[in-house]
Amino acid sequence: MAISKAMIVFPLLCFLFSTISALSQPNTLLCNQTEKHALLSFKRALYDPAHRLSSWSAQEDCCAWNGVYCHNITGRVIKLDLINLGGSNLSLGGKVSPALLQLEFLNYLDLSFNDFGGTPIPSFLGSMQALTRLDLFYASFGGLIPPQLGNLSNLHSLGLGGYSSYESQLYVENLGWISHLSSLECLLMLEVDLHREVHWLESTSMLSSLSELYLIECKLDNMSPSLGYVNFTSLTALDLARNHFNHEIPNWLFNLSTSLLDLDLSYNSLKGHIPNTILELPYLNDLDLSYNQLTGQIPEYLGQLKHLEVLSLGDNSFDGPIPSSLGNLSSLISLYLCGNRLNGTLPSNLGLLSNLLILNIGNNSLADTISEVHFHRLSKLKYLYVSSTSLILKVKSNWVPPFQLEYLSMSSCQMGPNFPTWLQTQTSLQGLDISNSGIVDKAPTWFWKWASHLEHIDLSDNQISGDLSGVWLNNTSIHLNSNCFTGRSGIRPMRLPRAKQTNDVPTALSPNVIVLNMANNSFSGPISHFLCQKLDGRSKLEALDLSNNDLSGELSLCWKSWQSLTHVNLGNNNFSGKIPDSISSLFSLKALHLQNNSFSGSIPSSLRDCTSLGLLDLSGNKLLGNIPNWIGELTALKALCLRSNKFTGEIPSQICQLSSLTVLDVSDNELSGIIPRCLNNFSLMASIETPDDLFTDLEYSSYELEGLVLMTVGRELEYKGILRYVRMVDLSSNNFSGSIPTELSQLAGLRFLNLSRNHLMGRIPEKIGRMTSLLSLDLSTNHLSGEIPQSLADLTFLNLLNLSYNQLWGRIPLSTQLQSFDAFSYIGNAQLCGAPLTKNCTEDEESQGMDTIDENDEGSEMRWFYISMGLGFIVGCGGVCGALLFKKNWRYAYFQFLYDIRDWVYVAAAIRLNRLHDNLRRLLEKKEA
Repeated sequence: MAISKAMIVFPLLCFLFSTISALSQPNTLLCNQTEKHALLSFKRALYDPAHRLSSWSAQEDCCAWNGVYCHNITGRVIKLDLINLGGSNLSLGGKVSPALLQLEFLNYLDLSFNDFGGTPIPSFLGSMQALTRLDLFYASFGGLIPPQLGNLSNLHSLGLGGYSSYESQLYVENLGWISHLSSLECLLMLEVDLHREVHWLESTSMLSSLSELYLIECKLDNMSPSLGYVNFTSLTALDLARNHFNHEIPNWLFNLSTSLLDLDLSYNSLKGHIPNTILELPYLNDLDLSYNQLTGQIPEYLGQLKHLEVLSLGDNSFDGPIPSSLGNLSSLISLYLCGNRLNGTLPSNLGLLSNLLILNIGNNSLADTISEVHFHRLSKLKYLYVSSTSLILKVKSNWVPPFQLEYLSMSSCQMGPNFPTWLQTQTSLQGLDISNSGIVDKAPTWFWKWASHLEHIDLSDNQISGDLSGVWLNNTSIHLNSNCFTGRSGIRPMRLPRAKQTNDVPTALSPNVIVLNMANNSFSGPISHFLCQKLDGRSKLEALDLSNNDLSGELSLCWKSWQSLTHVNLGNNNFSGKIPDSISSLFSLKALHLQNNSFSGSIPSSLRDCTSLGLLDLSGNKLLGNIPNWIGELTALKALCLRSNKFTGEIPSQICQLSSLTVLDVSDNELSGIIPRCLNNFSLMASIETPDDLFTDLEYSSYELEGLVLMTVGRELEYKGILRYVRMVDLSSNNFSGSIPTELSQLAGLRFLNLSRNHLMGRIPEKIGRMTSLLSLDLSTNHLSGEIPQSLADLTFLNLLNLSYNQLWGRIPLSTQLQSFDAFSYIGNAQLCGAPLTKNCTEDEESQGMDTIDENDEGSEMRWFYISMGLGFIVGCGGVCGALLFKKNWRYAYFQFLYDIRDWVYVAAAIRLNRLHDNLRRLLEKKEA
């Protein structure tokens, strides 16, 4: 019996083994020919510049094609995975062919991260009934999402939307079709416009199988806060981040399934407190309420959510202390409380969170002394952010932390005065920011070698000293500005690091450095050794700031070695000589600061090759000659500062080609001539609005925002970070003559206008009141005459007004604005009267200006009337007579016309005389009768 069973089972096992072996062999099945032709048709409709589908050949089995997956037994195509994970240069585009309909067993279609040019999602996809997963995420589709997708009753996962550079954004008119996707488990929509659909919540809550709902940045504005219950029975993840919710957190959120694990409502405008009903979600792993407008204290009961791994409450308006109950969240991995109004002390039991990876409590009003106990069990801590608080770190000099950090940010905390020696224990650190931390000490000898493996280092705004002569600077971003680096004691002040010499002094600068900021120190001497050093590779340096030092000598000619530079600031030093022509080799240059040195000569013409230049500050030097005509070729220029030099001649009219200019400062020179009338071509000054991307091309992620020191509202101010809002024209302290161009009044966005200390004449333009954004207006010390225009009272934002020392007359217009300035704004105008001047206006004085203007105007108008009438007669008569004299056919036509007129007049007169004669005859006959 046992033998007979073995005889039966053994052949069956052999058969199964052979079958499995056959199925496991690659390419043993050939794909369906109909489906193969369909895929080839699909390929022909696509744009494939990177030849990603080169394996799709008619000679090859389609089951072996890239991105094509077939069933192991039937050979039918079941999966088409064409997601692009290689960047935009590998994107597929073109058209999605309806040939896909012939893939009747296709259940997986992924076209994510491709580029279909903003074209609509094909409606025929709604007929592919076998689909269980459809991913069109970041595929640059646009327009109306076809409601036919609601026919995909077997669909488990649907991903739509994502950022697109095309204007056509995906949108829906009605989301009702989504409720027909009865099998849907995951719905992801990113940047899909849903604002037209007010019932989005009702439609999505009808999906009983839905476990993950992501509606991110979809312009939703209502979460129906009055609803008490929503039927999300299977939901485990809900992400409604970056919408427009402007109300309290709705109660229905906390009546969801107790299985909810992830809740993200960040980047909205939610108000109010965190309700205690949040405890109805006991299994929450991830709670993100950051970037809202939530108020009150962080509730103690959050410490009861024992399963929390991520708690993000940053960038709200929470106040009060950090609740000590958060120290009970033993599973916590990330804690974000930054950017609030939290005060008080730091709970010491946070040091018991042994799983904590990220701690961010920066930008608060915390005031406490933190010690070793606050970090007692934080052995897994990798990222520590406590910047911009009033915390004081006080640990023993031999402290060995339990953690190995990757990033430390303690800017504006108190760590000094001694240099923190415990840093040398952090061998995994990649980024260090201990700027403005009260360190008054010499950098220890171990520090620079230890710091060479860091990617970013910021020691700025301390009083750290040390000798950098032989230091190897190998970091991507280096900020040593505003310190006391003075070099070796007993020797000369610190000079800039030199290149590798025969005495084997180490090369100071690695070619890997991208940002080097050593401004506001005590470096001295020339920089030729620094610029002309031979690097061990091509330099990547993009931002170089050596401003506010004591550097001297002429600029080196070695700029060709630094062609990656985009930002150069050598201002406030003692450089001399000419600006070298070789600086034009910086083809990518965006910002050049050479202000407050002793440069001489003219602006090098080679600078015209720096076509990306957006900011040029040459103020405070000894430059001379004319402002070059080619300056108009630098069309990217937004700020041009030539103040306090020795420039002569006129402002070239080509400067008006700089339509993006927002700052023009040529004050304190020897310029002459008239003010160009084309300054209204500065379109950004004419606009009241400030573009969001203005000056972003001058920013660098690891470098501070570009800034300028400008003379505004009567004093020098530094504009840094807000330069994009400045609109300024300063032509003061020159020799300009003529009148103020009326075209200037078209610059409605201008905030600072200074034309003082010139030789301008004529009246203040009547329409100056249209410059409604003006904060400062200085027209003093000129020869302006006439009355102050009444429209000046419309400048309601004016903080500074100076019309002194001109020849203005009449009453100062009455307005709250103009009378708010003191008398110094108007002195030196003998015929001005009225408040705030002490001189009252008599009737004669009030009418004097008007009478004079009227008389002058009337005489002027009469003279121009007679002149224009005479000129008109001469031109008209000469033109007609000349034409008749030289054009024979015109002469015949003209006299024929006169004859015709004569005949017409004769006939018309004869007819009228006959009618009159007949009427008189009838009248006489009636009288005789």
